[in-house]
Amino acid sequence: MVLPSSFVGGKRYMDQLYFDGMAISSAVGFPDLFITFTCNPNWPEIKQVLQQMNLKPQDRPDLITRVFKIKFDELLADLTKKHVMGKVLA
Repeated sequence: MVLPSSFVGGKRYMDQLYFDGMAISSAVGFPDLFITFTCNPNWPEIKQVLQQMNLKPQDRPDLITRVFKIKFDELLADLTKKHVMGKVLA
């Protein structure tokens, strides 16, 4: 069975991401910065909700994921819309 490149996680999908990255790099140059963003289960937002329900972070992965997504979207907006580290080319 051959999966299309639109199937998230498949080999063709990963290949397409790679080719897209190489095309961007050839158009605007290679990146100057590599940023990683990780989740901290001790963030106050998470601890507050978990303490109210007397739970641990591993009991509510949905909550952890939701808070991570909100914070990640804020970081992305800071970088791309507010230009806190300068203009983003790609």
